[in-house]
Amino acid sequence: MAAPLVGVTPMFAVCFLGFGIGKKLQQKHPDEALTAVQLFNAGMLSGVFTTAIMTPGERIKCLLQVQAAGTGPKLYNGPVDVVKVLYKEGGIRSIYKGTCATLLRDVPASGMYFMTYEWLKRSLAPEGKVNELSPLRIIVAGGLAGMFNWLVAIGPDVLKSRLQTAPEGKYPKGIRSVFVDIMRNEGPSALFKGAAPVMIRAFPANAACFLGYEVAMKFLNYIAPNL
Repeated sequence: MAAPLVGVTPMFAVCFLGFGIGKKLQQKHPDEALTAVQLFNAGMLSGVFTTAIMTPGERIKCLLQVQAAGTGPKLYNGPVDVVKVLYKEGGIRSIYKGTCATLLRDVPASGMYFMTYEWLKRSLAPEGKVNELSPLRIIVAGGLAGMFNWLVAIGPDVLKSRLQTAPEGKYPKGIRSVFVDIMRNEGPSALFKGAAPVMIRAFPANAACFLGYEVAMKFLNYIAPNL
């Protein structure tokens, strides 16, 4: 749990920063309402931004989870030890193994994430008052956005996790080899293993995320309205 806890704050900070930059790049003026496609594009940019933080964090987390669930020898004594061992074995490249797979998961999933949230905000808000959603409506919009995010992400996430936890050399062509192996030995349904617990987690986790974001933005706008 330590790896995601350490990475979650900067990851979400960079995630929302990337989304904000993506919106500004497409707006002709600050108050321009973006289309669903433009919101999706801005969300995809946020997925690119988070990869630098997400990839090593996911690699560490997955290796420790597999170790905890297995019966083999204990290879790592915690997140820091994982980094030391990986760096000794293959340098920074080993720590960032699965970068392309992480991009494959996070870029389209983040696009869906933010597009869904912004669309739900507009749908649930009183007429002409998009920024005045009640906490309950923010929770609903954020929770559903999280679930739509994982509808897109679950398959690529399985591929990524398999790749990041596999012994060196098992998948010589990277994520393509993982996909071929799963299709040959387990079938398409294997890409959706764990979907139920992921969806159960997605709603409260992302409801809390967006509620915290909206509260933080209101607070920052109150104490520093000109920044």
